[in-house]
Amino acid sequence: MATVGLLGTFDTKGAEFSWLAEQLRADGVDVLAIDVGSFSTSELADITPSQVAKAAGVELAELQAGRDRGKTMDAMGRGAAAVARELAAKGKIHGLLSLGGSGGSSVAAPAMQALPIGFPKLLVSTMASGDVSPYVGESDVTLMYSVVDVAGINQVSSQVLGNAAAAIAGMAKAYERRAKERIADDHPLIGMTMFGVTTPVCDEARERLTGLGYEVLVFHATGSGGKAMEKLVDSGLLAGVCDITTTELADDLVGGVLSAGPHRLEAAAKHGVPQVVSVGALDMVNFGPMDTVPTQFSNRKLLVHNPTVTLMRTTVEENAELGRRIAAKLAAATGPTELVLPLKGVSAVDVADGPFWDPEADQALFDALREGLRDSGVTIKELDEPINEPGVGKRIADDLDKEIKGEK
Repeated sequence: MATVGLLGTFDTKGAEFSWLAEQLRADGVDVLAIDVGSFSTSELADITPSQVAKAAGVELAELQAGRDRGKTMDAMGRGAAAVARELAAKGKIHGLLSLGGSGGSSVAAPAMQALPIGFPKLLVSTMASGDVSPYVGESDVTLMYSVVDVAGINQVSSQVLGNAAAAIAGMAKAYERRAKERIADDHPLIGMTMFGVTTPVCDEARERLTGLGYEVLVFHATGSGGKAMEKLVDSGLLAGVCDITTTELADDLVGGVLSAGPHRLEAAAKHGVPQVVSVGALDMVNFGPMDTVPTQFSNRKLLVHNPTVTLMRTTVEENAELGRRIAAKLAAATGPTELVLPLKGVSAVDVADGPFWDPEADQALFDALREGLRDSGVTIKELDEPINEPGVGKRIADDLDKEIKGEK
């Protein structure tokens, strides 16, 4: 029987969680109750608050004595993440359900985000109608707005929570069934980053990798796309990474709107996942409509990509710093890594006579990369052609295939 982890603050929401447990069992799943209430003594719990706190490396009594709500919730969130991750890895739960207000949601969110992509996770929250990024992160968390506050079972909450129980029960059953049916010869998964100005090279690489027997997951390099791919690498689901479009690093450096954060390009290096990396679209930083571009950039080279996107050309200095940052990330790689440098342009608009053509800026990027990787084990492949030239994508795909097979 599939089992749903029921996680929450049983000290303040005990009646609601008891009701949910009954609904889940009526919907045909078993329940494993995880209590993250710092002052809870609920008999419902299969995993107690003390065990959750220990999973975070602290004693519950210490948290109780300190009476620091922020510190306590942070610790219980970290502990909940560790507990949920271990239970899922051991196959003891097949879905995770939680509910709460801002406090309960903030404790449940780390547990949800710690679980692999594809693992069912549903959070019923009073916060689900506003900015939900803190609760979803880069994971596939399902959010349901509670409509009324989590304060007893009534005519409205019973319908909302009843739907939540039925939903997670169905997802957990399906997840357990898929796990049993999963076969060992599934096509290995490849993560790929793409942008409009790198679409030709990415399409060619994707088609070649598909022909070689891989399934390619393409991520739009819009900040959230890069974060999602890094999350998948952390989850252990990818056999390799075809990171052609690293433009999000330019937004992180300069302050564009499509940053994936400072840890972009680190997951594959950390986990030893084979990767072929290029410098796609590092000639640009992204902003919204022209009138939203910060005034300090008014004298820069700007290009209206479409009515909602304005591109700004990166400078010599910015490209040199990008090269240093990327080199440092790749030099730390624990697995096979190749860097592809298209010397005649890094995007569709960075070509001879193109609006962003700037050989000096590109050269600063290439020089910094060469210098930073001089004594590393990273292979640098230099191509005397633009990134979207026919044949480049195929060569990138073939090199990644060889890395994965241990032939390179």
